[in-house]
Amino acid sequence: MYTPTMLLAILPEILLLTLGVILLVVEPFWKAENRRNAGWLTFGGLLAALLISLLFARPADPQTVFGGMLRYDWYGFFFKMMFLFAAAATSLFMMDHEKLGRRGESYLLLLATTLGMCLMASSADLVMLYLAIETTSIPLYVLSGFMLDDKASTEAGFKYLLYGAVTSAILLYGFSLLFGFTGTTNLDTLGNALAAGPNMSGLVFGVILLLLVGLGFKISAVPFHFWAPDVYQGAPTPVAGFLSTASKAAGFAVLLRLFFAAFPGFASWPSILAVVATLTMTIGNLLALPQTNLKRLLAYSSIAHAGYALIGVVAFSELGRASVVFYLLAYIATNLLAFGAVMAFSRITGSDDIKDFSGLSRRSPWLGLAMLAAFLSLAGMPPFGGFVAKVIVFAAAVDKGLYVLAIIGILNSIIAVYYYLNVLKFVYLYRMDGENEEAHPIPLTRPYAIALVVLAVGVVLLGTLFGPWFDWSNLAALNLF
Repeated sequence: MYTPTMLLAILPEILLLTLGVILLVVEPFWKAENRRNAGWLTFGGLLAALLISLLFARPADPQTVFGGMLRYDWYGFFFKMMFLFAAAATSLFMMDHEKLGRRGESYLLLLATTLGMCLMASSADLVMLYLAIETTSIPLYVLSGFMLDDKASTEAGFKYLLYGAVTSAILLYGFSLLFGFTGTTNLDTLGNALAAGPNMSGLVFGVILLLLVGLGFKISAVPFHFWAPDVYQGAPTPVAGFLSTASKAAGFAVLLRLFFAAFPGFASWPSILAVVATLTMTIGNLLALPQTNLKRLLAYSSIAHAGYALIGVVAFSELGRASVVFYLLAYIATNLLAFGAVMAFSRITGSDDIKDFSGLSRRSPWLGLAMLAAFLSLAGMPPFGGFVAKVIVFAAAVDKGLYVLAIIGILNSIIAVYYYLNVLKFVYLYRMDGENEEAHPIPLTRPYAIALVVLAVGVVLLGTLFGPWFDWSNLAALNLF
């Protein structure tokens, strides 16, 4: 039976679909020189969808809709707003990309994958969840290999597709075993069905491992991280930025809801995730140290940050859940800012090598300042959002007595400071060889300037006025299941 609540529950998805149809109809009629306006249309539409959803689609009491396929709660809603924000920023970065900016299909693929992420965050059924994951993944495969005349991009797209297809099949097998053990695909009843059935701890342990393969790939956790550096380096930089933020957040949204709802009575999975978190932090940071390409460095940094966020999941508490949600919010703003600065630089210079950033603070003081905010936030320095996010995650671990895991996280944060500051050393202390930096400026186009300013302000606000943001994160965590 139809109710207005059903419409409100999927209002962001309806607005995304409407925007995609408008773009599909309007864009072919524009002349080639005007097709860059597709970026403005996408940005404006996503911003409108974000505002309309905030005004009219805020949930009240958690409930399931569409026959239990979707859950209408603050948890899903909060993640949807993050995805819309990340997509809006990415559409601005895409506008002045040589291969993406004047191609309407690139924006359509961005909208399609954002739609899938929104469904991932609110899925309350294994069938719906798998469909949402595939809706998210397939456009990202295409976007990663979008530059057909670039061997690195086509290689990135093929690797991402190949590894993604394999891990998706393993994840689906895990889902099928869960249905076979319980006779239900509904997340709300999975936990009770497993607890009420015969003791199958060994089989459930195997299912958990299968699920970790699929979801570990989505969040690029060790040992399922191997695709990330090559894909991030080869994919168009705006796509790499979106992959490292929104796509990772969508994976965590599913991981939290699925594991907390389906396996609350199985004590083995937090221990498994503790090992995964330790390996992910350590390997990600150690492999980032020798990198000379900034996109590869950010790829390994992204792997390490997945490990930090997993600490909150391992804590298996209310504070742990809230810390993960807040961490992802701060991480999205911070990493998009970092990739945006790299995009603005490489658009002019054609290089992502760290040494080529020498003298950037003199070539473009504002871009250098954006990189300073981004990399200090990634390093966990105050007064930026990354500092508060790490403090809350480590506090969640300490609150549950996970002192060793918290210490490992702190030590890894210290290691990470080295390679983040090494990048800033080139930006602020080194000079261009034999060149006058002022004679080689890095101009910022309007879309880049808007995105970088908004993201930089967001990173600072998350580190200073973090109270309201954490309150919303906590509200989302309370509505997990």
